[in-house]
Amino acid sequence: MTTDQPALTPTLPAPRSAPAAETESDPGPDPAPRRGFLAKAFGITAVLSAAGSALGLLRDLLLARYFGANQGTDAFLVAWTVPETAAPLLIEDAMSFLMVPAFTLALVLREERPDGPDPVRQLVRATLPWLLLALGALALGAALGAPQLVELLAPGLANPELAVDCTRITAITVLPFGVAGYLAAALRAHHSFTAPAGIYVAYNVGILAVLLGCHAFLGVSSAALGVAVGSLLMSGLLIGPFVRRLRAGRPARARRTRGAGQALVLMPLALLPVAAFTLTRQSQVFVERYLGSALPPGTISHLNYAAKVSQLAMTAGILICTVTFPLVARALAAGDLTGARDRVEKDLGQAAAVVLLGTAFLMACAPSVVSLLFQRGAFGPQDTAATAAVIRVYSFGLPAQALIGVMIRPYFSLRPVVRRADDSGTDDGGRRLLDWYPVAAMVLGLAVTVTVGLLATPRFGALGLAAGNAAGITATAALLLHGLVLRGIPLRLRRVLGGHGRLLTAAAGAAALGTAAAGISADPLPSTLLGGLTVALAFALLGTGLGAREVRGPVLAAVRILNPPTVADEGKLPHGH
Repeated sequence: MTTDQPALTPTLPAPRSAPAAETESDPGPDPAPRRGFLAKAFGITAVLSAAGSALGLLRDLLLARYFGANQGTDAFLVAWTVPETAAPLLIEDAMSFLMVPAFTLALVLREERPDGPDPVRQLVRATLPWLLLALGALALGAALGAPQLVELLAPGLANPELAVDCTRITAITVLPFGVAGYLAAALRAHHSFTAPAGIYVAYNVGILAVLLGCHAFLGVSSAALGVAVGSLLMSGLLIGPFVRRLRAGRPARARRTRGAGQALVLMPLALLPVAAFTLTRQSQVFVERYLGSALPPGTISHLNYAAKVSQLAMTAGILICTVTFPLVARALAAGDLTGARDRVEKDLGQAAAVVLLGTAFLMACAPSVVSLLFQRGAFGPQDTAATAAVIRVYSFGLPAQALIGVMIRPYFSLRPVVRRADDSGTDDGGRRLLDWYPVAAMVLGLAVTVTVGLLATPRFGALGLAAGNAAGITATAALLLHGLVLRGIPLRLRRVLGGHGRLLTAAAGAAALGTAAAGISADPLPSTLLGGLTVALAFALLGTGLGAREVRGPVLAAVRILNPPTVADEGKLPHGH
């Protein structure tokens, strides 16, 4: 197995219309394309992801209520670094970057060779057993090395013994997380989004069940046990849909055919830059935990609660590229760089619009939101003030976080983990070197994070850590935007940056107006409602006035729904409008 073959093959058939998202439990092997696929798939994914996020927020509320922000929660959050690292590596980021393009290519080859062996089954046989073996070894290594991990991550922790115990429990998550990520990638490549979108619902249900039932006698360790149980539920949810998809893909007669030989060849070294990028990106959390462990107890908890609230603003933006990623991967597999570029540019604009709206809301309403959500039980007013301040600083990096999520998917899709067996082309060293460009960009961004953190933390504490995070991730996003052009996807940078500039201006104006509106009331609920409504209206009006397409289109569509044109008005419109 080598990595000297091109992953992009222009001989593949042009991409067809995307099939509709599957909502039934047992869809057919090749469902016919239907209109509204993206809207339906996004709707399903958004609803289930919102449910998972709501349950995750409830989980964090219970953690704050039961345990507050102290050395016990700091110990648990250090242990939570294991699933926090495993989740992006094994569920959404690295596993998705690798396996969605791989399964997409296998599906294209299945259409090319309907009478040969099923490439999807070949891919599963070649990758899944080795994945399970590697995941089991990683889980065991994390459990056995828990004392060393805790010492490495948080040398100044006040209660390292509790952190070690929780780390050994959360180490279990590595195996089910990896299985869930693999199965979710396969289902999304088949344009089946329902079960993958529900995994975080199952995950948080498991955590909440254990936390509610066991917190009184297990303490914060109940949260660690709940994480392990939730990860098992997450992978279990996907096994049934995956097996049904695998069985429905090819008639039994065709599966027994052996004349066509192997359709796919593994390129295992393609794993390395993807895994390195994901781990380097996650290292921002390691830096925060390491530097935060030397600050007063509760600092790590404040950073965690702030990050969880801030990430809610980014979730919807990432959902956009989660749904469209299989379409981008298929266009790239077919050599349609122009189609991929158009889709990526649209995703960048839509993700930026959603995330900047959320950023403006957090800037305006962070104190009232934190008070409304967390200030009860062991979580006091001082914790609210500290967490809200961190949220506002974190928010400066949210747009960059979302843009990286959009850009990195097509970047790695150009060299998936498999290639066609009959592809005899060669790859030059320059292109292989570009595989590592995102890692280099992330390392430079991490250097910015560390530098700002070291300089600012002694004076500003947690705010200095948050500022380092925002500065580092923004530097990485700027480098990746240039790297996507180097990779061969001809983004129109002036058009992209101009659109983002209009959105950023609208968000800044909305945040200023929303802050003034939120200050009218001292009560958290009216303050949040007033500030949020003002931000939404101001962003819509300013974005429309500035000509931001991602805002203007939905606003005009809403106006037409609320005020449909009369027959007389329709007669005045140009033909076809």
